[in-house]
Amino acid sequence: MTLKDIKEAVEAGKTVNWSNSSYQVIKDDKGQFLIAHDNGSAIGLTHQDDVTLNGKESDFFINPL
Repeated sequence: MTLKDIKEAVEAGKTVNWSNSSYQVIKDDKGQFLIAHDNGSAIGLTHQDDVTLNGKESDFFINPL
């Protein structure tokens, strides 16, 4: 998934995961997109340039829960 695809899916209420279902892409109350782990830790979806993903595009997927 591209960065645009990921953001649009999250905005549409879809569950987007990275690598496996333990990592979910979320949008926090400040409008930041994060990759959050089940254990409570999180990193930004992108590097500080807001373009480069913190992960390969091919590792992001919509979870059809």
